[in-house]
Amino acid sequence: MSGLLALYQDIILDHNRSPRNFRKLAHTSHEARGFNPLCGDKMTLYLEVEDQCIRDVGFEGSGCASSTASASLMTERLKGMTLEEAGRLFHEVHHYLTQPPDTPPSRASTLGKLEALGGVRQYPARVKCATLAWHTLEAALHNRLEPVTTELEPDADR
Repeated sequence: MSGLLALYQDIILDHNRSPRNFRKLAHTSHEARGFNPLCGDKMTLYLEVEDQCIRDVGFEGSGCASSTASASLMTERLKGMTLEEAGRLFHEVHHYLTQPPDTPPSRASTLGKLEALGGVRQYPARVKCATLAWHTLEAALHNRLEPVTTELEPDADR
C-alpha cells in the first residue's frame, strides 16, 4: 500500500508544481469564486459551457498544495463533461473526501486519478483545502454570484 500512497503523493506534487488549466478563459459562461478562510486559499473557476457541455475550464488563485492540486485534477477531469455529469462528480468527490481515512472508494467509483486527493483525509484540516475547488465548481454550475467559503462545510474532524 505504501507504493500506492507514494504514487498519490507524486500526483499531488506534480499538479501543485505544474497546475493544469491555470489560466483565465477568454470566453466564460459560468464563473465562481471560492475562499478558505482557515488557510487563505482562494480561487476563481471559469467554465465555457456550450449545449450543457463543458468545452473548456480554467482557474486562477493561490493556495496550498492540496488546494492547487485538487483544482488542477478537477479541471483536467471536467473537460467534455455535461453539467449533470460534473454535478454528480462533485457529489462523489465530496463524499469520498469527507469519509474517514480508511474508507475506500465505493465499488462504483469513477474517481480514477482523483483518488489521489484521498490522502488529505489523514489530515482533517486539509480536507477543506482539497474541497475548495469542488465547492467552487458547484457554485459555478448553478451560476451563484456570491463567493463560496469552506466554512459552510461541516468540520472534517472525526
